[in-house]
Amino acid sequence: MGLIHKFYLGLCTGLVCSVLMTSLVWADPLRVFVAASLGDAVKAITDTWPQEVVVSVAGSGTIARQVDLGAPADVIMLANLDWMNWLDARGKIQTDTRAEPVGNLLVLVGPAGAGPLADVDRATLLARLGSTGRIAMGEHRSVPAGQYAAEWFKSQGLWSVLRPRLAEVDNVRAALALVSRGEVPLAVVYQSDLVVAPDAATPVWDIPVHEQPNIRYGVAAVTPKGTDLARALAAPEAVATFARFGFLPVAP
Repeated sequence: MGLIHKFYLGLCTGLVCSVLMTSLVWADPLRVFVAASLGDAVKAITDTWPQEVVVSVAGSGTIARQVDLGAPADVIMLANLDWMNWLDARGKIQTDTRAEPVGNLLVLVGPAGAGPLADVDRATLLARLGSTGRIAMGEHRSVPAGQYAAEWFKSQGLWSVLRPRLAEVDNVRAALALVSRGEVPLAVVYQSDLVVAPDAATPVWDIPVHEQPNIRYGVAAVTPKGTDLARALAAPEAVATFARFGFLPVAP
């Protein structure tokens, strides 16, 4: 084979490799880790993203610890800003991509068809729980929904009474699952959970707005590759989709 033929063969091989490498980079999906309550909404938003997006859901504390240990996330969206601040302080996220686009509300629920509570005082709640019943909620030290629930119970002077009667789980959807199966008579979940699964549980007490914890969701890119998607998740179009799933838009 002549030198000219070898040159063109080498050139073509290089071009093919370049195209293949570009395709491989584009084919590599964006990995988004989100709090359990956000899963359905984020999947709806990312369905139209031009690149493949893999959405993984877990408790916010679990996600934060995984990212700190090097889990391959490109974007995260958490239900508690304390965890986001912790990751930021450790240099694990792209600080300039942080945003807090939406919030949420807590709801006290019972199994489907449960009757409303007359009050949320000690006697009324213990009567509903009976001798063995428990209140399902996120783990109060690490799961945002559980931290917010604990904050509300403490504000009502009920924490010391109810703490021995809790069924603490690793994310809010697990709490919803327990009450939907009738395994517990009460659970604390987010308003957005009932939008996604309206038949899973029945609200038995609407917590007044002035008693609600300040629930905010934070989003940020972990890698430069996730920058555009992180910003898209905080854009007005995405916030409108979050609102359809029961989240509350937060003024910038």
